[in-house]
Amino acid sequence: MAITQYVSIATIPLLIILSAFIAVWIKSRRNRRPPQIPINVRVEDQTTTKEGEPSLKPISVNYHLTRQCNYKCGFCFHTAKTSFVLPIEEARKGLTLLKNDGMEKVNFAGGEPFIVKRGAYLGELVRFCKEDLQLPSVTVVSNGSLITEKWFEKYGKYLDILAVSCDSFDPETNRLIGRCQNSTKKDHLESLYRVRDWCQKYEVAFKINTVVNVHNKNEDMNAYISELGPCRWKVFQCLLIGGENAGKNAIRNAEGMVVTSQEFKDFCERHKNITSLVPESNEQMKDSYLILDEYMRFLDCTRGSKDPSRSLLDVGVKNALKFSGFDEKMFLKRGGKYTWSKADMKLDW
Repeated sequence: MAITQYVSIATIPLLIILSAFIAVWIKSRRNRRPPQIPINVRVEDQTTTKEGEPSLKPISVNYHLTRQCNYKCGFCFHTAKTSFVLPIEEARKGLTLLKNDGMEKVNFAGGEPFIVKRGAYLGELVRFCKEDLQLPSVTVVSNGSLITEKWFEKYGKYLDILAVSCDSFDPETNRLIGRCQNSTKKDHLESLYRVRDWCQKYEVAFKINTVVNVHNKNEDMNAYISELGPCRWKVFQCLLIGGENAGKNAIRNAEGMVVTSQEFKDFCERHKNITSLVPESNEQMKDSYLILDEYMRFLDCTRGSKDPSRSLLDVGVKNALKFSGFDEKMFLKRGGKYTWSKADMKLDW
């Protein structure tokens, strides 16, 4: 009995030291950059190429620099799973690597890309891509609510195309979809028209993105789109992505918002006289985009969810690209390469 007590007392200092070590280790883990290979990452060897396999070129890249957003669109397929944003120097490094491997166009998206440092982070990347990297096309997709005229004054000359997402011209429908701020103080349609005017003033090509869903599938937008006069009106069919807007661990649930292929065709048929209309069905859209997440990992959607590669900052562009799931043929078939530099567009400013 006495021996047992002595052993227990003797181990107390050791337990204290061990507890302190564990606490320090846990704190250090919290401060680390998130791991580049989470549980669902592709685990195949990402550093070798198959012999004779043609190498992809990242001609057009969609860089989702943040997942944070001030809207809550029910069908969102790139949701706020993290609040991570790369340090700007790392982002510049990754964009340089992409340019060196053939990138001609970068599209900055989110989340809402203007939410980071009130647009300054995005603006500096736009400037870097156009001024330093000399990319033919630098574009942005935004909900428009956080954009200011001061941003256009400072960065507009470096931007080729600004796309604003708009799914309805009925305020109540926008609220049903979630395309609004919680406070509802700002009207989404007011932001849309305001940004359109700034695009004209600062010579940035204006584009509109619309997602056809159960709430807007019967809407007639002809008059509004004609009035706004976008250089492109991209119309998407509501798409389900596991882990994003469908399935057990998804932040959004869009399963009740999807439309059939026929309903999507009917919407497009109704607007066929809009010359800027560019429709994209689920089949055309799903694998025909090179999607880069906030860690600069390519996201493979071929299995119905977003499976990340390793970060191109860690393994290089070519190795990361092999796990992007990118369908280059569909990219070209859907018209993914078009006149995307404002210098080549014949626009009446």
